[in-house]
Amino acid sequence: MTDAVPRRRRALRRLRVVPAAASVWVTAGVLVHHPDGAAGASVALWTCTVVVAAALVLRVRAGRTGAAPVVLALSLALAASAASHVALAEPQRDAAAGLLLDAPGRLEVTAVVVGKIEPSAHGASFVARVSSASVSGDERPLGADLVVALSPQDRATAGSRLDVGATVRVIGSAAPARNGERAVVRLRAVEAPQILHAPKGVFAVASDLRHGLVRAGDPLPAPGAGLIAGLAVGDTSAVSPELDAAMKATSLSHLTAVSGANCAIVVGISFVLSAALGATRRGRVLVGVTVLAGFVLLVTPEPSVVRAATMAAVSMLALLLGRPAAGIGILTLTVGVLLVFDPWLSTSLGFALSAAATGALLLFARPLAEGLSRALPRFLALALAVPLAAQLACGPLLILITPEVPLWGVPANLLAAPAAPVATVVGLLACLAAPWPTLQNGLTMLAWLPASWIAGTAMALSDLPLGTLGWMDGLGGAASLAVVGVCVGIVIAGVRGSTRLARATRVLTAAVLAVVIGLAGGRIALESVIGPWTLPRDWTILACDVGQGDAVLVRSSGVVALIDTGPDPGLLSRCLARAGVTRIDLLVLTHFDLDHSGGIDAIVGRVGRVLHGPVEPQDAVTLGVLEAAGARVTRTGRGDTGLLGGARWRTVWPVPGPGAGEPGNDASVVLEMSGGGVPDSLWLGDLSAATQRVLGASGALDPPYALVKVAHHGSADQDAGLYALAAPAVALIPVGADNTHGHPRVEILRILEEVGATVARTDRAGVVAIVRVPEGWRIWSERRAD
Repeated sequence: MTDAVPRRRRALRRLRVVPAAASVWVTAGVLVHHPDGAAGASVALWTCTVVVAAALVLRVRAGRTGAAPVVLALSLALAASAASHVALAEPQRDAAAGLLLDAPGRLEVTAVVVGKIEPSAHGASFVARVSSASVSGDERPLGADLVVALSPQDRATAGSRLDVGATVRVIGSAAPARNGERAVVRLRAVEAPQILHAPKGVFAVASDLRHGLVRAGDPLPAPGAGLIAGLAVGDTSAVSPELDAAMKATSLSHLTAVSGANCAIVVGISFVLSAALGATRRGRVLVGVTVLAGFVLLVTPEPSVVRAATMAAVSMLALLLGRPAAGIGILTLTVGVLLVFDPWLSTSLGFALSAAATGALLLFARPLAEGLSRALPRFLALALAVPLAAQLACGPLLILITPEVPLWGVPANLLAAPAAPVATVVGLLACLAAPWPTLQNGLTMLAWLPASWIAGTAMALSDLPLGTLGWMDGLGGAASLAVVGVCVGIVIAGVRGSTRLARATRVLTAAVLAVVIGLAGGRIALESVIGPWTLPRDWTILACDVGQGDAVLVRSSGVVALIDTGPDPGLLSRCLARAGVTRIDLLVLTHFDLDHSGGIDAIVGRVGRVLHGPVEPQDAVTLGVLEAAGARVTRTGRGDTGLLGGARWRTVWPVPGPGAGEPGNDASVVLEMSGGGVPDSLWLGDLSAATQRVLGASGALDPPYALVKVAHHGSADQDAGLYALAAPAVALIPVGADNTHGHPRVEILRILEEVGATVARTDRAGVVAIVRVPEGWRIWSERRAD
């Protein structure tokens, strides 16, 4: 007990500098979102800094010391410095944004690529430093960052010459950057960038080395081959969409984001080798700094790499001075310095995740290991403590991206842990061995073994049931998961003592976890084993409750079609899991508005065939993602037919011609379905009244219908004549509760009442199912409609 008290005091002393990092982070985060107030905040903060510094000097002269005034002065100085940076940079940023956004027509810019080419589901993007912009034929010098977005085709056309350090000319349309982003605008390229100059000097060398490692892995079997460059140098260009999704689902994606672990390995190896050669401490530090700088250039200076490299540099400085570094102090200094020089890092989720993971490892890994060792062998407790600490710290931040908790994250990291450093070291050696192809090929094959183990772990665990647990989104979800994480940490690490506070903490923690486990267990059961039991077993049509959007399943002889995906992948995933649907044989995208196609990420890699109507360039990107994941994509129009199990579908709209061939609501794919246990049904997409009249008069329909999916969520823009012609027995309206449009409108409800249709709407009834019964069709809903 006597040893524990001084240890706690030492730990608390190390935490005293944390407010300095917090102050600069909060200040930078607020001011990059509200830059107009940066000048005033800077003056106020510097004034406070001077006052506190003067008071501190007086205290020292009076013989009074204390850490609190020093920390306060440091906090104010760092915050003031960040505010000054934002205030000084804002005029130039504002002028650049105004010039680029006000440019008429297409914008042409000349820029230098300064950020890694990041692949995405929609192609790729990169950060570039604009040197000049052509506005109405007038070339103007400019200095500002922008984000360039490319389609998959344009990324492929640009090839490997598009890399950090390249000078490019890009033509596209500008849109405002996200609030708080370092880039002043976002530029969507309308064609592949023109490479004016390939990377030069060290950037050329680094680019050649990275691409050489990717090429060396090409002949090796997937998926491990695509992961070699990602683990070694952070190049994920060869990682397939399926492997990328699996890595994210199992919390292994951090292994391809070069950060602290990679820098530690590189610096550690350089220290060991230089020490073996007899280098002095000063020489070892010099070698370490040089190697670290080269490594940063090789992998590109991303925020996480810069953070990790800065921390390593500060650690080596402390080593040179003969004072072992205190981890939290180094992390705090690193965060503070980086945010002063780049206040826009305060809005970078990657930077926040990197800092949170590092802080968690420094603060919580040891207590968690000690707690786990009471029930597990010590080596296993230590191995589990590291990924558990990182996941507990990073989980709340990840909720802001995807409101899901990966349940297999800790086991996946535990299994991958032995292979990750081996793949990193051997892969890095293979990268540097580019001048000797035989040696590079041999090392690449060796790196393939641990890379394949990691890839196999991700793919296998991501395919297991109960992979993720849905969570509430937004700040509320992040805060609630943080509370759960604290409770888990308290239970594992333990709160000792018999004081009233200790007992109350244990009881409260147990109560919180009991409630969470109960709710989570219920959700897991509902979305897995019990889910299908809560629905009619023999449903034929199932309208998912996905809010203001369409997502309807149709099933015949075990073959499943999905008509639209709704706006949210999470909501669609829960509906599919509850229905026990793992494969979509036919996906019908009636059109590409977000409320009909926003949930596509939930089914990528699980679709057999896709039917769609007219597309715009950004829609082609979405279809390209589905096609790359194995789907057969077909544009459909009037007269096309096909089978869905024992049912037959027929496309009755659109047809070529003005008003029907252009993308949008009135070019929605409209289908008829019948037979094979499916009621005669008409699916109207989002057609307007005018187009409904054309369709009704075209003679293409074969009424009457047992079911009609009402157009546009029950808007007022409907043609009574079409519904009278269709004469539906059931009118299905997928619509969100309390939507801002007032759907379904009274006008369509009156029309449906006049034709004698029974209305089934998801805003009131929740999930709606159509079930075949001897006397016809029965409507089932998960809750009683008012």
